[in-house]
Formats: sequence, C-alpha cells, structure tokens
Amino acid sequence: MFTGIIESAAKVVLLKKDNTNLHMSLSCDLTQELKIDQSVAHNGVCLTVVAIDGNQYTVTAIEETLNKTNIGTLKEGDIVNIERAMKMNARLDGHIVQGHVDQTAICTEAIDNDGSWIFSFEYDSKLNNVTIEKGSICINGVSLTVVDSKVNSFSVAIIPYTYEHTGFKTLSVGDKINLEFDVIGKYVKRLMSL
Repeated sequence: MFTGIIESAAKVVLLKKDNTNLHMSLSCDLTQELKIDQSVAHNGVCLTVVAIDGNQYTVTAIEETLNKTNIGTLKEGDIVNIERAMKMNARLDGHIVQGHVDQTAICTEAIDNDGSWIFSFEYDSKLNNVTIEKGSICINGVSLTVVDSKVNSFSVAIIPYTYEHTGFKTLSVGDKINLEFDVIGKYVKRLMSL
C-alpha cells in the first residue's frame, strides 16, 4: 500500500532483457535504506527489490507489467518517481494507492501557468475507468487531484514543489504515463454495474 507521495527520484542505470522479463537497475539516495524483497513503487508500479549493489538496486518487471505500464518504454538515464510502501501507523498524506496500474494515458497538453502547471491526459475509456472533478488520481505514482474530468480525459494542476521533485519536470506532450484510478471509485463503479 502506498500514498502517492513521492519520496525520491531514481535514475535508470541499466536495463537488461531476460526472456519476457526486464531487469531494471536504478540509483537513488534511498538505496542504502532498501532491503531485498521490499516493495517499492516505480512510476506507480509496485516492484520488488531483488538485488542491491552499492548505490544501485534492481527490480524485475514481468511481461504483464511491461504490457500494461510505461516501464517498458524507459531508457537508461530516465528518471523514475519512487515511493516505499507506507507504514500503517503513519499519516496518509496522499490517497490510498495500491501500486497496481490500471492503464496508461498520453499527455496531451502541458501548460506553464506562471507559477503552476496544468497537465492534460487522454486515456482509453473502453476500459471503464473514470475520474471525477476533485477526485484522486495517481499519475506515475504521484497522488493528485483531478481538475477537469471528461469521459476519456482529465487535467491536473501541479504546484512548483511537485513539479521540481517528481518526473513532471521532464514530462512532455505525447509521453505515455501510468494511471491508477481511485480504488474506492473503482469499487463503487463495479457495484453500480451489477
């Protein structure tokens, strides 16, 4: 379980294909605090630490993960938002995030709003995920509030701190991002369709 409050940025230092799997080695300032078998969200994708070597650690993404997220599009040198699993006795500063990406979306607009930024995204509505204005959404692991909600698109407003401390500062129009929709909203939508 995660909160969507990003702890650090990790740099992809090595990508290694192994049959249908992808081993991804990263470096970040939290490496020394990680343990093998620990769950860490990478751009909102829950992956298990399988090796630690100095200031680098390695996680493995299987074919299912590569097919449903943007992990397979990463390149060496890319920056990834990371968050360790939450402690059950800690504040929930973001919202309930499982680290299970529902689908991807494409950034359709990035507007510098003179002190903040507005990012817009379009996703495939046939997968039956929904957003609501002022509802929660997790984009590449970052817990955010929906500003403008439509059937297959939405926008979010980014404050300077979030822009500077996450991958939003490198996000461009056309980039593929990971989406995890609000877990409570998903259950309500499912119950309403029965």
